[in-house]
Amino acid sequence: MIRVRQLVKRFGPKVVLRKLDFDVEAGEFVALLGPNGAGKTTFLRILSSLSRASLGRVEIAGYSLPQQAAAVRRRLGVVSHQPLLYGELSAEENLRFFGRMYAVHDLEGQVSQVLDLVGLAPRRKDLVRTFSRGMQQRLAIGRAVLHDPEVLLLDEPHTGLDQDACEMLDSVLRQVAARGRTVVMTSHDLARAADLATRFDVLSRGAIRASARREDLPVDGLLTFYRQALNHDRTTTNLRGKGG
Repeated sequence: MIRVRQLVKRFGPKVVLRKLDFDVEAGEFVALLGPNGAGKTTFLRILSSLSRASLGRVEIAGYSLPQQAAAVRRRLGVVSHQPLLYGELSAEENLRFFGRMYAVHDLEGQVSQVLDLVGLAPRRKDLVRTFSRGMQQRLAIGRAVLHDPEVLLLDEPHTGLDQDACEMLDSVLRQVAARGRTVVMTSHDLARAADLATRFDVLSRGAIRASARREDLPVDGLLTFYRQALNHDRTTTNLRGKGG
């Protein structure tokens, strides 16, 4: 479903992604983990066609980026650090707008269903600019799943959500996964990632340093795997720096 080969992203002299390889099969739920500055957000922006790679190949659902970006976008649902909503439109108007873009069948019914799903039905006619950060995040999640995309890309989707909203999002993600959709989610919340994902990749200094499926995690769990991956990465880097 997702194929990435030798991906490089530079911002001037700074290299953020370094010959990154990444494969996700249809129906996988991958948690992309890593410290701040590892390149997670940059990577998801490239996958979602919001940014272009400097070098390398990216394919999603058989389509290449950036050459076939329009075809890729039709198959994606994206939740990023920005809600990507129109503040001067109401909640339901935002969903109608995006629903028309994706030619959603039974649009009014789907809009109502999604507003119920994310807990915003009572505020459906309110302008988005009056919403709190958490409410905007709820609506952004609704926007992302409205057209039942094949691939869902989420960059720290729990950020800004209260406990009830986090549980709502977890329920949505489980429903998406149960329908066989493909999910890639960045997260710093290891406990939540461990509960949701089927595979865990550690991104550090611009490349995937370790990957494990849920059933292959150490007995001590995801935190141990994550720490081991980062420690191994640091040790390898130090050895290279010393000429080892």
